Amino acid sequence: MNSWKGKVMSKKSFKVSAIVVVVVLAASLALTFTHKKSATSTPSSASQSSQSSQAPQPTQSSQSQGKASAVTQEELPTVSAIAGQAPVISKPVGDPPATLVTKDIIVGNGATATSASTVTAQYVLMSWKSGAVLQSSWSQGPATFPLSAVIPGWQQGIPGMKVGGRRLLVVPPALGYGAAGSGPVGPNETLVFVVDLTAAK
Repeated sequence: MNSWKGKVMSKKSFKVSAIVVVVVLAASLALTFTHKKSATSTPSSASQSSQSSQAPQPTQSSQSQGKASAVTQEELPTVSAIAGQAPVISKPVGDPPATLVTKDIIVGNGATATSASTVTAQYVLMSWKSGAVLQSSWSQGPATFPLSAVIPGWQQGIPGMKVGGRRLLVVPPALGYGAAGSGPVGPNETLVFVVDLTAAK
């Protein structure tokens, strides 16, 4: 009787062991399949990540670098500084400034011009765009006029200048002759003036 029971128990143990083995094998196969599937998908994800990281993305700073910046003193036309002689002016380069620019080439020691002054001056007028000299008083003699009667670029750029001085003015269209132009000055021209002040009253 005990022998029969032992045989029955042995058979049951064998069946249980067999079931356990089958379950373990099934779980192992399932894990292997999942691992292979995961491994297969990984290079694709990595490839997409690599491609996205390599593609240049526009940023605010890179876009802002493409914008025109204000003209520095180094970018302004150069002007000779020999008093009493017609100035030699280099051709402008790059984009013109959007606002009035003034630079003293020679600082005078005489009377100071004000916005109410009548001034006498020698001047050269150059086009920023072409670098061509459009007008010059040096071949005819200095011109005399009240500052209130000239373009806004002169009205704003000459006060504070002393007699005997030479000053560079870069005048944007809004302070010059605008969209209409005038004589040799074309529409919307940025103008370069070099002014030698000989009198101010």
